[in-house]
Amino acid sequence: MRQTIHRELVVALVGAVALVQALAVQADVGRFGELVGLSCAVGLSALVAAGLGASGRGKLAPADRVTLTRAVLTCGVAAMVADAVRNDTGLESSTTLLVVLAAAALLLDAVDGPIARRTGTASPFGARFDMECDAFLILVLAVHVSRTVGWWVLLIGAARYLLILAQRLMPWLAGVVPARRWRKAVAAYTGAGLTVAASRSLPPGLAVLVVGVALVAIALSFGTQALELWPHRRPRIGRDSPAHVPVTVATSRTASTASTAATAGVGPDASPASVCAVPGIVRLGGPR
Repeated sequence: MRQTIHRELVVALVGAVALVQALAVQADVGRFGELVGLSCAVGLSALVAAGLGASGRGKLAPADRVTLTRAVLTCGVAAMVADAVRNDTGLESSTTLLVVLAAAALLLDAVDGPIARRTGTASPFGARFDMECDAFLILVLAVHVSRTVGWWVLLIGAARYLLILAQRLMPWLAGVVPARRWRKAVAAYTGAGLTVAASRSLPPGLAVLVVGVALVAIALSFGTQALELWPHRRPRIGRDSPAHVPVTVATSRTASTASTAATAGVGPDASPASVCAVPGIVRLGGPR
């Protein structure tokens, strides 16, 4: 069992290292970018190994391997963006390569969900793994786009992590709400919109509009989900007020594993495959 985990993660780590080194040659990624890319790869391997151990699974499912491939591609995107930020360059000579890597990761996001359902291997671990990969890719793209569009784009990338903070302060936000098709559209639009904006093929004003719509949609999605969860919050306990146990509104795992407010994980939708209601982001390929 341990040998299987070790082999799959080592292959992914070697692939990430090879990708980062190739970017150093083809895209002139410097030492800092290489360090960030390799750090992401090592962190990826460690977190996946820990997640597998905690879930009690001995190996990655077929869909998880697709997600792992997406994560490796994201390590490459992170290396390029980090190098550009460090050297204050615009990635003009390698923008196409960055967009290709990001687009490939987004397209694979439409594949892992159907594979999980077709093979009957959907799981809380797979849903969480997919969710975090999406969130990190969106964060990296937001950092890149914010350099030309504006600092406020970072709110899109930070949305998933701001949600985690909000759930610490208000645990009722971790509840599960029914999936909404329009929220899936928000997720798909956000990933595609940031990628197009990163390509710098749009006029500045149009790029601001495209990304701004994504931010507004994320805020709207989060707001509506919070309103749905508001009645199930834990009220103040008093002498005449019995303890209240928050209600989890779940859907079938085959119908939906996760649905959050837009692609960076804004909103408390979570994978109903898990009893613990893990909030996450909706996948472009549908429920996982």
